[in-house]
Amino acid sequence: MATLQDLMLSAAINGGSTIVFLLVFAFLRLQPFSDRVYYPKWFIKGVRKSEDRPIKARFVNLDPRAYLHFLDWMWESIRMPELELIDHAGLDSAILLRIYLLGLKVFVPLLVLCFLILVPVNATDTNLRKSSGKLFSADIDKLSVANVQDRSDRLWAHMLLTYVFTLWTCYVLHNEYKTVAFMRLRFLKSQLSRPEQFTVLVRQIPDDPDETVGLHVDHFFRVNHYEHYLMYQAGLKSRFSSPNQKGFLGIRGEKLDAMKFYTSEIERLVGEAATEKERIFSDEKAKLPVAFVTFDSRWGAAVCAQTQQTKDPTKWLAEWAPEPRDVYWRNLAIPYMELYFRKIAITAAVVVLILFFMIPVTFVQSLANIEDIERTVKFLRPVIERKFIKSILQGFLPGLALKIFLLILPSVLMILSKVEGHLSLSKLDRMAAAKHFYFMVFNVFFASVFTGSALQQLKLFLHKSPSDIPQLLGDAIPLKATFFISYIMVDGWASVAGEILRLKPLLFFHFRNMMFVKTEKDREKAMAPGGLSLNTALPHVGLYFLLGLVYAVIAPIILPFIVTFFGFSYLVYRNQVINVYHPEYESAGGFWPHIHNRVVASMIIMQLTLLGLLSTKRAASSTPFLAGLPVLTFIFHTYTKRCFESAFVKFPLEVSS
Repeated sequence: MATLQDLMLSAAINGGSTIVFLLVFAFLRLQPFSDRVYYPKWFIKGVRKSEDRPIKARFVNLDPRAYLHFLDWMWESIRMPELELIDHAGLDSAILLRIYLLGLKVFVPLLVLCFLILVPVNATDTNLRKSSGKLFSADIDKLSVANVQDRSDRLWAHMLLTYVFTLWTCYVLHNEYKTVAFMRLRFLKSQLSRPEQFTVLVRQIPDDPDETVGLHVDHFFRVNHYEHYLMYQAGLKSRFSSPNQKGFLGIRGEKLDAMKFYTSEIERLVGEAATEKERIFSDEKAKLPVAFVTFDSRWGAAVCAQTQQTKDPTKWLAEWAPEPRDVYWRNLAIPYMELYFRKIAITAAVVVLILFFMIPVTFVQSLANIEDIERTVKFLRPVIERKFIKSILQGFLPGLALKIFLLILPSVLMILSKVEGHLSLSKLDRMAAAKHFYFMVFNVFFASVFTGSALQQLKLFLHKSPSDIPQLLGDAIPLKATFFISYIMVDGWASVAGEILRLKPLLFFHFRNMMFVKTEKDREKAMAPGGLSLNTALPHVGLYFLLGLVYAVIAPIILPFIVTFFGFSYLVYRNQVINVYHPEYESAGGFWPHIHNRVVASMIIMQLTLLGLLSTKRAASSTPFLAGLPVLTFIFHTYTKRCFESAFVKFPLEVSS
């Protein structure tokens, strides 16, 4: 069990790393040789060019005055107005930043209330001192509800503040959902030339023995949408080859005249493209039962995308088309009726993955309990008992180990989402993020709480009657706050600072620039600005909402770390959105309902957790008053969904003219 000293050491390591990362970034961003790593977005837009600097200043900044303003990036990151940021980086970027602001709006008032009311209520009781033989606890745990005695009237404070926290969170969520829905509709209406607003994706096109797929589509829409139908593009299955590369990785090999080589390559590719085009247009098997149908107005596209086309609900299925760069072309060939079975298979695979990852999570929890390590590996006790080593093992290593185990997870979940058959990159990101969030809830939260509690108290449980075990678990859950604080400092402080430092892209850029770059286009590719990475950003934010809401009442000491995460992340990601990220697509904030649902789910988990905790503390007078709160929260969720979710799945005819 991590003590206050252990957490202070972890804070020193992670806080020190964060400060070092920020100072190194502040220095490197001023150097001309790293311009394309820390400002790639401006190079892509053509606003910034290396040639603008004098030759002698193209590598190192020799102006001493520039170093007096090395921290100006913070002010530069927050001074751009939101409307200008939307024009500059897109609505997805602006709404992602609003999620971090939402965290501050929710948790700053909770932090103030908790430290004014709950911390004194918890700290001035004596439950952990009286039960020192029952649980492994630390001094910092006396600030949690575990220190409140059973049947105490103090538990009314926790119950009442749960209502206050729920009402405040619902109020902020409602206002934010309303604002984001308005922003989305305004953005879509202002984008007059977005092709996806005039285009519908049609699947399950039935076979016709007398017509080709293309003629069948054209005939159907000329008859049923004759007023606004414009054209179609049938889905095609292509086997077009990629360009040949000469030599080993393009570095070693036969020397060729560049002009002759690239001219011959262009001629070869043009010939292959013409041959492939002729093949797929003449081969009906190469044409898929999928088509992109374009209309001459947004109104016509909206009518088609939001209505059933025939009496048979399994044929001519129309939906809004993703924007061209958002389409995941490989999945167009998947038969529509196969998608249901793929979803079942992938759901089963995710369940197996969650169960498999219980093993490393249990191992991480064993690291968090120094007493178990000492009993298991007795010969290491003299080393482990050293204060510094013990603080590292309990305060820093568990959070770092869990972070390392989770590194491979996003790639695995993205592969599973692709196999699931989604047709757009934005949908792939959202589905991978959903799987990642479920994984975080079960493996990072519940598994860490219950496996950790069970492991720590296993010997004690064996000597207790079954009726006493729920109470012991109820007492142990608050004590896991120290583990999550350690994880937040690793994942929410040092990792976020590492994001702005961009050490890996910096090294890769200079390696590519030295070995591969021959043209300005090559240099642009070497910048690798990256995107918003919503498949990882959204579940991590969802986890912090879950931890903050659940532990706000149970162990409010976690809240300063949660608030620091949201504030620091907002600052860092605003800089990245303005100067670095170049998103692959623009979904106009289509991911917002998912983050809203995650926050609502976190509130319900908070209420159920506290309900169980109060029942273990035999708070018979206050516990029943919490029973209806999850129901009220679900009613709020249903209300907001009916009011605002349609803005994210439909396009109003009123604004489509």
